[in-house]
Amino acid sequence: MSVELNGTDVDTTTSTGEAERPLLQIKDLKVAFRTQTGDVTAVDGVDITLYRGQSLAIVGESGSGKSTTAHAIINLLPGSGRITGGQILLDGEDLAKASKKDMESIRGRKIGFVPQDPMSNLNPVWSIGFQVEEAIRANGIASGRKEVKQRAIEVLKQAGLQDADRRLKQFPHQFSGGMRQRVLIGMGLAADPQLLIADEPTSALDVTVQRVILDHLESLTRELGTTLLFITHDLGLAAERAEQLVVMYKGKVVESGPSREILQNPQHPYTQRLVAAAPSLASRRIQATGSIHAAEQAIAADAATAAGDELDLIATAEARAAALEAAASAPPAIVVENLTKVFKIRGSGDFKAVDDVSFQIAKGTTTALVGESGSGKSTVAKMLLKLEDSTSGRILVGGQDLASLTGPELFKLRSRMQPVFQDPYGSLNPLRNIGNTIGEPLFTHKVGDRRSRRERVYELLDQVALPRTLIGRYPNELSGGQRQRIAIARALALKPEIVVLDEAVSALDVLVQAQILRLLADLQSELGLTYLFITHDLAVVRVIADNVCVMQKGRIVEAATTDEVFDNPKEQYTQDLLAAIPGANIELGA
Repeated sequence: MSVELNGTDVDTTTSTGEAERPLLQIKDLKVAFRTQTGDVTAVDGVDITLYRGQSLAIVGESGSGKSTTAHAIINLLPGSGRITGGQILLDGEDLAKASKKDMESIRGRKIGFVPQDPMSNLNPVWSIGFQVEEAIRANGIASGRKEVKQRAIEVLKQAGLQDADRRLKQFPHQFSGGMRQRVLIGMGLAADPQLLIADEPTSALDVTVQRVILDHLESLTRELGTTLLFITHDLGLAAERAEQLVVMYKGKVVESGPSREILQNPQHPYTQRLVAAAPSLASRRIQATGSIHAAEQAIAADAATAAGDELDLIATAEARAAALEAAASAPPAIVVENLTKVFKIRGSGDFKAVDDVSFQIAKGTTTALVGESGSGKSTVAKMLLKLEDSTSGRILVGGQDLASLTGPELFKLRSRMQPVFQDPYGSLNPLRNIGNTIGEPLFTHKVGDRRSRRERVYELLDQVALPRTLIGRYPNELSGGQRQRIAIARALALKPEIVVLDEAVSALDVLVQAQILRLLADLQSELGLTYLFITHDLAVVRVIADNVCVMQKGRIVEAATTDEVFDNPKEQYTQDLLAAIPGANIELGA
C-alpha cells in the first residue's frame, strides 16, 4: 500500500507485505460541551489518519473545532467538554476509552503537547528550570535530583537555548516570546514522544524567530522520528511545513489531502474562502467598503468577478492616493522626535531599548512598525500610550507634548487614544464578563447611561463579528481569536481618534483577520482614525498600512511607503524579514 505525500508515492507496507498501521487514527470523533441550554457539539464526526513520520496541519477559523480535536486526543478538554462518540486510536489503543491513570502515562511519554500561548502556559512565579524539571519528573524520564537537572539542561539545549545551565534560574518574564516558545517545545519533546501536537506554536513570534523555531522543530522531529500534528491558522506555514492538510469548518472536516495540492487547488467553497482571505506579499491595501467594494469581493473570493476586481483595485488605489494627499497637507496626528528609552538593569548596566527613533503619522493614515522580537517596537508603543516614560526625545499627539500632560489632561487623552495589546488573555480581566469588559471604557469615562452603554456593547459585538450571546461569558470560555476580537471591541468603544494595535490580529484565523482588517479600514474611513500598527506579520502590513518603519535593535533602519518597502527593500535586514515569511514563495490558489 502507498500514500501520496506532496506528489510522491511513499510506501506504507511493512517487510512482511502487510499495510502499516497508522500511528494516529481518529474515527467519527464527536465532542460536546454541556451548557445551561443543553449540549453544544464542537466536533462532529471527524476522521483523521496520520502515519509515522508524517506531518499534518489542521486549519480552520476560530471555533471550527481544530484545537478541541487536539485537546480531545490527549483527553484535556476544557470545562464541561467531553468525548460523546467515536474512537481515537494511538498505535491501535483507543484513547477515548482510556482511564485517567492510563492517560497520565500516555501524555508526555507517547504524546507531547506544545500549547498556544507560552506566557499563560508557563507559571510566572516558578523558574524555568523548576518547570522543566517538574515535567521531566512527571514523565518519568529521570528521577535523581542531579539526573533531572542534567536532563533539563539537555532539553533546553535541544530546544535551541545554548546557555541553558545559566537560564535555569530565570523566570518566564525574563525570556522573549521566542525563548518561551522554545522552552515549551523542549518540554513537549522531553520524553521523545511518538506524536507531538503543536497548537499555534509560532503565532506570537516574528517571522525570523518563527523560521528558526520551525526549522529547529522540524530537525528535532526528524532526528527523533516524531510524528507532527500542527494546529494553525497560517496557511503559508501549513503549505510550507506540513505534508498533509485537514480543513475544518463548524466541527467537521470539509477537505483533506496533500497540503500544497489543497491550497493551490482548493475544491471546497470554504477552503477557497480561506485561501482567498489569506494576506500575501501580492496583496494590496484594503479600502473602506463604504466607498469601494473591492475588499469585500476579495474576501468573498468569487472567481467570477476577477475581471471586475481589477478595475476596482485601480479605483481603490486612486481613492487611497487622494486620501493620503489630503492627509499630508494637514498637521500630523503623531510626531515622534529623537525618542530614546534606556532601561537600568541591576547587575548588567544600562540597556538601550529604543535608540533615537523619529517618525510622523498623518491623520487618518496607518503606519506599521515591524521588526524582530526585542527590536523596540512595543516599547515605542508603550511610550506613546504613556505607559512608559521616555529617557529623551519627545512625542506630540495632536500638537500636545505628552511629557507636559498631567492627571486630568492625560485621562482626557486616553479617551482619544486607545490600545489593543498583544496578549488578549493577559489584557482581559478573567473576573469580568464580556459585556462589562467591553463597556468598561464607557463606564470609566462616564459615557451614556446603563441602557445606552449596553446598546453600544451590542453594536461593538456586531462590528467584530461576535454573537451577542457572548455578553455574559468570561474570557476563559472563549477561543484565542474571540478574546482578541473582544480586546479590539473594547478599544473601539469610545470611538477614539488614535488606536495603537500591538499584534492585534496575530491570534486570528485568516477569515476573521480579513474581517477585522476590513473593519479597521472602514472605521478609519468613517471616523478619520489614525493607526499605529505593530506587527511581525509582513503580509498583514501589506493590506493595512500606508507607511512602514522597520526597526532593528532599537533603531529605525528603513522607513518608506508600504509599496516601496515591499517592492524595493533597500536594507538587507528588510529583505531577510520578507524572505522569512512562511510560504512566501508558494503561490496559493483561489
